[in-house]
Amino acid sequence: MDKFDQQIVALLAGNARMAVASIAREVSLSRSAVSERIRQLEERGIIRGYHARIGGDGGAVRAYFELHYHVHRCEQYAALLRTIPEVKLCYAISGETDMLVYVEAASMARLDEVRGQIENMPNIKTVKTHMILSELINNLG
Repeated sequence: MDKFDQQIVALLAGNARMAVASIAREVSLSRSAVSERIRQLEERGIIRGYHARIGGDGGAVRAYFELHYHVHRCEQYAALLRTIPEVKLCYAISGETDMLVYVEAASMARLDEVRGQIENMPNIKTVKTHMILSELINNLG
């Protein structure tokens, strides 16, 4: 890679959507020369893709855990769940499931660790995981 290729790669790394005309102005080359260099960088595998950076909690792994336990003491489990920062919401609910817990973790590995912590709580019978794939409605504000 020569200095022009390095400049082009640096500019695209900072803004993958930067227009070829803007890159051409920055590196003092024609648009056609920049387009050709980008094509060659892609063919050589130096540029392997263009990606969106997601802000906010877009990188979070989100799931609901259904908890089933032997001793029906929601307050006891809620106190234990409060010590886990990834637990964001906790509901005592009716039906076969005793409690529904909403978790946001930084990674799948961390989500698995949180699940393990919950499974190891006293008298937990089962934990069922429901991964959130997408949010279709949010009228909470």
